[in-house]
Amino acid sequence: MGIQETLIRDMKSSMKSKDKVALETIRMLRAQIKNESLKRGQELSDDDVIKVLIKEAKKRKEALDLYQKGGREDLADKETYELKIIDSYLPKRLTQQELEKIVDQTIREAKGESLRDMGKVMQIIMPQVTGRADGKTIQELVKKKLG
Repeated sequence: MGIQETLIRDMKSSMKSKDKVALETIRMLRAQIKNESLKRGQELSDDDVIKVLIKEAKKRKEALDLYQKGGREDLADKETYELKIIDSYLPKRLTQQELEKIVDQTIREAKGESLRDMGKVMQIIMPQVTGRADGKTIQELVKKKLG
């Protein structure tokens, strides 16, 4: 079952359980997926859907930080719950150890020796970890290993 079918199933489930936040979040995700699909003029693959979900999760994380800094715990709690819902549709996150193993292996494959090779290494790594690791975290790890 694809992510979009799972979203539809979960939307129906949240309607039955009267979980308003989950229902709103899933509807918003489906709308964003539909918008991206219309923009491209074709149906999205699961990889494309994951990219949309990552983008939405990133928005929630940024909003969460702002709400916490502003002392708005009520809104921060809602963003946290929405983020948890979005994360449930994303692939399992990689551990730090798994990330380091992938980075080390990719650096060997790309024959990376210095920071000049960072772009080449990142270009190889990112498709492997899309949706399973944060780009900023990968970038810092690659920089540390090549530096």
